[in-house]
Amino acid sequence: MRYLAMYIGTILRALNSLRKGMRLTGYYFTHHKEIVTQQYPDNRATLKLGERFRGEVVLTHDENNEHRCTGCSACEIACPNGTIRIISKFEVDPETQKKKKAIDEFVYHLGMCTFCNLCIVACPTDAIKMSHDFEHSTYDRKPLTKILNKPGSKLMKGVE
Repeated sequence: MRYLAMYIGTILRALNSLRKGMRLTGYYFTHHKEIVTQQYPDNRATLKLGERFRGEVVLTHDENNEHRCTGCSACEIACPNGTIRIISKFEVDPETQKKKKAIDEFVYHLGMCTFCNLCIVACPTDAIKMSHDFEHSTYDRKPLTKILNKPGSKLMKGVE
């Protein structure tokens, strides 16, 4: 007899849960707040991406073709699957005549990236950030490997 009471009690709790869920669904069906779904690709011109959207990693440059990357490789170490590779070189500083580490190439493999944002958090100079670019489909993998530092770019003064 006890098992029958437990069985009926389980059914009643399930029906009550179903009633609560359907009530909430009915409320949202009848009380429209805002339209969240966007009709992509028809609305490319008016597409709104959230502020926290994670696109590809970019190395920011200013108008003088200077970047903030010191070549410390913190982003490369933080990356869980080897998406980033920093190739460094040593340059002689003309003022102090000391060797200084600089980046030769900042290689980013977009096809391997999981967009986890760990590299951005690890960067001590805020040299890299996530962009809002997301249309990267290709038939070949080669365009997905990118050199992020622009030709002739150099380290910004005052960044150590």
